[in-house]
Amino acid sequence: MTLNWFVATQPGGTIQEVAKSCSDASNGRYSISVNLLPTDATQQREQLVRRLAAKDSTIDLIGMDVIWTAEFANAGWISPFPASLAKQVTKGDFPSVVKTGSFNGQVYGAPFNSNTELLWYRKDLVSKAPQTWNQMISEAEKLGSEGKPETIQVQANKYEGFTVWANALIDSAGTKVLSGPETVDLSQKPTEEALAAMGRLAASPAAAPDIDTSDEDSARLGFESGDSAFMVNYTFAYASAKANAPDVFKNMGFAKYPKVVPNRPAKPPLGGFNIGVGAYSNNADLAFQAAACISSSKSQLTATKLDGLPPSRESLYATKTVTGAYPGFSQLVKQSIAASGPRPQTPAYQDVSLAIQDALQPPSKIDPNDPGSSYDQLRSNLEDAVKRQGLL
Repeated sequence: MTLNWFVATQPGGTIQEVAKSCSDASNGRYSISVNLLPTDATQQREQLVRRLAAKDSTIDLIGMDVIWTAEFANAGWISPFPASLAKQVTKGDFPSVVKTGSFNGQVYGAPFNSNTELLWYRKDLVSKAPQTWNQMISEAEKLGSEGKPETIQVQANKYEGFTVWANALIDSAGTKVLSGPETVDLSQKPTEEALAAMGRLAASPAAAPDIDTSDEDSARLGFESGDSAFMVNYTFAYASAKANAPDVFKNMGFAKYPKVVPNRPAKPPLGGFNIGVGAYSNNADLAFQAAACISSSKSQLTATKLDGLPPSRESLYATKTVTGAYPGFSQLVKQSIAASGPRPQTPAYQDVSLAIQDALQPPSKIDPNDPGSSYDQLRSNLEDAVKRQGLL
């Protein structure tokens, strides 16, 4: 029996290797055929939405971005895992990651890999990593006044990465974007503290010249150029700098994602993929078994070895595969995922994400000294967004 796995590719070959390994392990019960989605996350989702909305029975397995679960489950496009299997595929996983694959108390996604952002910095420019955004901006500006590299690299283009940044700061400040699928939270004081940090960076000489169009790759390139002192980015940045910028790499430090306020812990971003089973699949029983294999410890370590993707299972951070992939900072990655702040779990997520982007991007329109109007716009946009539950 052939099972179709719709998933975005990984450059190191993880998807193909895991598909082959799990096919072989099934002893002929099934063979996994990989159907690659576009590289762009928005295009991935749109292709899946169109096919699932048409009740496409050829979709057996789905590599789901962690933000898709509530929308897909609410629409009836994916099936919940049977109770016994749900325990198996989530056993030992970070609670924050399990939450991303759950909706209304049921598991709809088997965690495959996770991801989080760290603070990367130049040890030859600063002796100790800053702990807060304001401290980092001040230190960067001081470096600039001394004629040294001062730029802080972030992801602030009008895309999902901007929502990731905004959500992490709002969560770190002590409130949440939503307190439920259709309920806006956004306590005013902490939200304004988060927005002020975003606005201050955008108005600072330490902001990257391309901050309004910056993404993960432009941040990486900016840091590797040698003109930056700090960068928030995912774990791939380490191996990239090692391969592409050895002079920068030799002084590359790592630390936990910065706080917004000193007395509250940071809530780093949380990324990754879960494995879902298509609701219209004619092979659901086998697909659930395949999903369990794809999300197994063996498969997760394959993803770490071939593509540097952090596992979703806590115990794997003691393995040589993980400590080798993240030399000296495997425990930092583990701690960051454990402390992370997932993005809102809501069927209206796409509208929520666009509402955040429309209200706050570019960040230069946020007045760091008086972010009240930006707060009002954000709350208004979100109140509208949670009522729409748009599909495309």
